[in-house]
Amino acid sequence: MTRPRLPLRRIVEMNLGFLGLQFSFGLQQANMAPIYGYLGADEATLPLLWLAGPVTGLLIQPLIGAMSDRTNTRLGRRTPYFLIGAVLCSVCLFAMPYSRRLWMAASLLWILDAANNVTMEPYRAYVGDRLGANQRPLGFLTQSAFTGLAQTVSYLSPTLLVLIGFDKNAVDASGIPEITRIAFIIGAVLSLCTILWSVIRVPELPLSPQEQARLQADPLTFAGALRDLKAAIIEMPRPMRQLALAMLCQWYAMFAYWQFITFALARSLHGTTNPASSAFRDTVLTVGQLGAFYNAVAFVAALALIPLARAWGAKRVHVLCLAASGLSMVAIPAIPSEAGLFFAMIGIGLGWAGMMGNPYVMLADMIPPERNGVYMGIFNMFIVIPMMIESLTIPLFFHGLMGGDARAVIITAGALMLIAAVATLPIGIAARRPSFRRR
Repeated sequence: MTRPRLPLRRIVEMNLGFLGLQFSFGLQQANMAPIYGYLGADEATLPLLWLAGPVTGLLIQPLIGAMSDRTNTRLGRRTPYFLIGAVLCSVCLFAMPYSRRLWMAASLLWILDAANNVTMEPYRAYVGDRLGANQRPLGFLTQSAFTGLAQTVSYLSPTLLVLIGFDKNAVDASGIPEITRIAFIIGAVLSLCTILWSVIRVPELPLSPQEQARLQADPLTFAGALRDLKAAIIEMPRPMRQLALAMLCQWYAMFAYWQFITFALARSLHGTTNPASSAFRDTVLTVGQLGAFYNAVAFVAALALIPLARAWGAKRVHVLCLAASGLSMVAIPAIPSEAGLFFAMIGIGLGWAGMMGNPYVMLADMIPPERNGVYMGIFNMFIVIPMMIESLTIPLFFHGLMGGDARAVIITAGALMLIAAVATLPIGIAARRPSFRRR
């Protein structure tokens, strides 16, 4: 089906929902480790407490992607999943900072991540559905830009609240700061409102008569979705398989970075490991400022990567982005000042912009459009399986091989980013296969 060319304003509006969705992810990245610390968690258990994201992503996103390929409602193919996920996400964001026990925060994170995963891959597939091949790089890198913008604001929101007069040391009975609670409430509102704006302003295209006939002949069923998922895995294009090693290294690294950066900098900047200390709360604010900065870099870089990806190819640009991130991570534990850390965040921001945009540009040229949903969901397995491996392996050698020091985790993450850059080099971007077997 020929897709109408969209003006830039409409492409921005269709991706606005990513602002709310990624604000939610930014809140998790910046605040879940400290919240677990406030509630009494040991550093070595942090990866296990973060298992919710990768496990729900592994179970939900491929299946939801396959189901959305077969969905045909008055609202559209992908829109019902956006709306269900957005409502659940908003409820969990509102409740999270009121957690009184570690198990409560961990349980809410499971529901929150499940809701985000219901939304995420249908949203990516929606962009692939709505845009022609010549506009997809702009569409996916616009998503990456919104990721950078949303996470900049989410990371910075506690600092902004302090600047307008809130007390950074005002905490509730569980030790969770008031500024954290307010930031999560803002996220709950944004998550729902921005997705509603996107689906209202840029509705999905109606299915072609051929697609409607195909869906009527083979309607949505759970067994059918599983069958599509199995067939898509078996018939996965070779270049997509080649992405697996690079994705393993880069997402293992990034997940470890989010989990341990606060505890690493608490040691290197303030010499503390006590989450109840004022110095630790200062570190949380510093990490928020650093995270806001690297996401601002990612926002700008994502826009700059659009012409570069067209001129050089997404693969070459991605290699450079990963290398910059890896070098920065390796250097972070040895940087003694906040000013130096902000310089290192330039590399982290370039890597993050590349990770959120370039692989999807590469992927969109490998897969058939009628299977956008299932393949976007399968591709998410390349993200969540590394996260699961990280969550299950770091606790095994944190106290032994790494000496119980979060800084060693950050150095390891940097080394893996560099390996990911090297692993990206041999990937060959093949032309889309003309047809796939039906199962």
